[in-house]
Amino acid sequence: MTPILAVEGLTKRFPVRRGILRRVVGHVEAVRDVDLAIAPGETLAIVGESGCGKSTLGRLMLRLIEPTAGKVTLDGTDTMALKGPALRRLRRDMQIIFQDPFGSLNPRMSVRETLAEPLKLHGLADTDDTIAAAVDDLLMRCGLSAHHAGRYPHEFSGGQRQRVGIARALATRPKLIVCDEPVSALDVSVQAQILNLLAALQQDLGLAYVFISHDLAVVRHVAHRVAVMYLGRIVEEAPAEDLFAKPLHPYTRSLLDAVPRPDPTRRRETVSAKGDAPSAMAIPPGCAFHTRCPIATARCSAERPALRPLGTTKVACHHAEDAPVRPAAGVTASDALRKRLAILNERRRAREAEVTA
Repeated sequence: MTPILAVEGLTKRFPVRRGILRRVVGHVEAVRDVDLAIAPGETLAIVGESGCGKSTLGRLMLRLIEPTAGKVTLDGTDTMALKGPALRRLRRDMQIIFQDPFGSLNPRMSVRETLAEPLKLHGLADTDDTIAAAVDDLLMRCGLSAHHAGRYPHEFSGGQRQRVGIARALATRPKLIVCDEPVSALDVSVQAQILNLLAALQQDLGLAYVFISHDLAVVRHVAHRVAVMYLGRIVEEAPAEDLFAKPLHPYTRSLLDAVPRPDPTRRRETVSAKGDAPSAMAIPPGCAFHTRCPIATARCSAERPALRPLGTTKVACHHAEDAPVRPAAGVTASDALRKRLAILNERRRAREAEVTA
């Protein structure tokens, strides 16, 4: 299947300036030589510690940040070659849902104005009647009502604000949406509603998602594939079930081992990563993870491992074949999340049955 989005050699370095003359004294390597591909209707999750470059990578895919090097192809079009009106037209096909549902909305604009703006910019509706109808349809599709259109962001709860953010992303009828931790600021029950909404929209509209998250339970629930980032690089990429059942990279295993489990009698069996991540201004030579890795050897500090295929997984580790590949500690959605999702799915099926009848 032809990917809807292909990323090749994507790199971003931010200059660090100091002194009165603001001279460049170094660079932060936020994203380094990333290759990824996303199929239509697929959810690719990107996970890793804070500061590993997940959000920067998502913004580079959309050209909200200009890359230092690399290529991004959206539906066969090289986005790096576009400027001005051509790039604006392409932005119809790629949108983003931000982490903070309040900070991402203009407090001076009503919901109707917020949703009407992209419709007008891209010429998707040109009369007041068509705009009003499109806004009402977006709200209904995202679980809100037409009477919400006249309200302002401060009049909504966090979950409702995130629904408005999702509706705004859908307004241009995109093919790809970057979800930058869309549920991390919400309560568990509200998380379930938003995840259920995103899944239903993907099924109905054939959307492709880049899902950035810290919550591995949520990632396991929503993702088809998972890419693990460490200091700007992809260190492991695999189908979601394969990665959670048999993680090959020590960093991936340390992330899974760090997830709290609701059993006080069960001891952790795996060795977590040691210490803190190095500075992105001074990334260690060889494998960047070797300073924290429990199985590192002299080769790891001297030679950088390439991202290579190993079964269904791509992994950047010299010792992936030798590492213990027993299933890592189970990571499952909480009982409250699973129960809420089951209830919402049942209600959705009941509504569909009523419409069909």
